[in-house]
Amino acid sequence: MTTIIEMFTKEFNQEAEITRKMLSIVPNDKYDWQPHPKSMTIRRLATHIADIPSWVDMAINSNELDFANTDHKEPVVNDTKHLLEFFEESVAKGQAALAKAKEDALDQEWIMRNGDQIYSKLTRGEVIRVSLSQTIHHRAQLGVFLRLLDIPIPGSYGPSADEQGMF
Repeated sequence: MTTIIEMFTKEFNQEAEITRKMLSIVPNDKYDWQPHPKSMTIRRLATHIADIPSWVDMAINSNELDFANTDHKEPVVNDTKHLLEFFEESVAKGQAALAKAKEDALDQEWIMRNGDQIYSKLTRGEVIRVSLSQTIHHRAQLGVFLRLLDIPIPGSYGPSADEQGMF
């Protein structure tokens, strides 16, 4: 019987492969571009996407993330080479945490807060699920950003409209 951690690990690795393809096509000259003043820049969005796999490590190996009191900071990336290096570090952290995780720990509470303001109280397992969902969500946002720049988009779960033979 497949465990929850085994299912998370499989999905984590599949999403990492898809995300790697998307991050690898971010053009170095577009890191400051944003489609709207209220939108993130490509730098901010892509860096956040590259960071999310490390949240699995936080979910498994800590009790909370307190933005008012954390040493967890995303680096400033200025090119795709460094973006991918940061992504690979984050993926390695997430994979290592999943490899050591125990099923019974997935039901333990994990809190996201900013000082006294609590944003969410979830189980560790739910935080892993949210991290995977956030990766997918923000990767789709990045796809829209890149589409607006007329950059061909790689397929995620099959070929994209830019890939030969889609339609």
